[in-house]
Amino acid sequence: MTEAQKIERARRRVEILTGFYIHLAVFVLVMAVLLAINVVTGSDWWVHWAAAGWGVGVLFHALLAFGR
Repeated sequence: MTEAQKIERARRRVEILTGFYIHLAVFVLVMAVLLAINVVTGSDWWVHWAAAGWGVGVLFHALLAFGR
């Protein structure tokens, strides 16, 4: 493997990890806002369904980013 190939491989790895961490940060922020809305409205707890659904997506993204 040439030096250029190693650099390209490292750059791609950083992009993959950055994408995952951005996804995770957006997930946490949106879930915090949805939780606050759920608490303020005092309605039945529905936020856990949104967290579970999107959480599965974050989990699969983590598996792709970090492997097994």
